[in-house]
Amino acid sequence: MMKDKKLIIGIAGGTGSGKSTMARNIIKGLPQEMIAIIDHDSYYRDRRDLSFEQRAELNFDHPNSLETELLVKQLGDLRDGKNIEVPIYDFTTHSRKTETENIASKPIIIVEGILVFVEEALRSRFDMKIFVDTDADIRIFRRIRRDIEQRGRTFQSVRDQYYNTVRPMHLQFVEPSKRWADIIVPEGGDNQVALDMIVGKLQHFISKIA
Repeated sequence: MMKDKKLIIGIAGGTGSGKSTMARNIIKGLPQEMIAIIDHDSYYRDRRDLSFEQRAELNFDHPNSLETELLVKQLGDLRDGKNIEVPIYDFTTHSRKTETENIASKPIIIVEGILVFVEEALRSRFDMKIFVDTDADIRIFRRIRRDIEQRGRTFQSVRDQYYNTVRPMHLQFVEPSKRWADIIVPEGGDNQVALDMIVGKLQHFISKIA
């Protein structure tokens, strides 16, 4: 790990658990030029072969909905010091945009998403695995607010999706993946004790490669 001077961190947890908050708070405690962040959601498959109505009915909480094989390859490129082009997914149209986001290889790379520990090919890329563990009632309220405010969804559609796919897929895939975590952080991404511990470890890593 020290030889190639890269530390790849996976942050998993249920939808609305506080993964993004955890990632943002980690970044705040580190030099910005040393860290890059990737969202697994960016890798949703582009199903332009389907109508909008058909795309809206897809199960976005199943591992097959994501082009994880591309993320695995790109993490290998980042570890080798190469830049990558990350897809940009439009949640209002349920399709990828034509443009991509250029991500430069940095010493610390964070990957966050609900399913990042599920597949061994991706899980094995991580040097540190963090699972953010938050009660279901808190997670669902956060998801409702996010999907309505940021993704143009109706309450009815969010509710239907939660019962049809989000909750079943969480129980089948996300919750069991917790056993692969090196660190389990209770109460979302604002757990200051856990955050201080993680940031301290990353600061030590940076000091060793500086």
